[in-house]
Amino acid sequence: MAKKAKKQQQSGGTPATVALTAAGVDHTVHAYEHDPSHPSYGEEAAEAMGVSPDRVFKTLVADVDGTLTVAVVPVAGSLDLKALASAVGGKRATMADPTLAERTTGYVRGGISPLGQRKKLPTVLDASASTHATICVSAGRRGLEVELDPDALTKLTNAVLAPIGRS
Repeated sequence: MAKKAKKQQQSGGTPATVALTAAGVDHTVHAYEHDPSHPSYGEEAAEAMGVSPDRVFKTLVADVDGTLTVAVVPVAGSLDLKALASAVGGKRATMADPTLAERTTGYVRGGISPLGQRKKLPTVLDASASTHATICVSAGRRGLEVELDPDALTKLTNAVLAPIGRS
């Protein structure tokens, strides 16, 4: 199985898309030309795909009481750090050092996916995701998004569903 995943990755897949394919999850990959001058990776993705920013989710890495934790929230809003800490039974959350987040997940900022990370981290998905039939998250690099059922994302990442986003 590991050889198959590696072969798929070498043929253009990312660890995120390889994980989805290996799990047999229905998904659609959306590629677009990334503009390095755009001020927001998530808003750029929503605009490029013609999708509401409420359905495009960004992946953020935070430090909750010394444990790196993944937060997946709509690009239309921001992360409520206090709510994130509470969702995982913690007291205090701060944004993780970007270099540590990249090294731990195996992805670069603007391309961090909640799927296929180098090290499996606790994950919290904003509860608003369950109001959509499908949502989009990074597929593992800038300019590449994956659209999937939020329940499938929850199952694959063992995510907690909680209201962690702010409008």
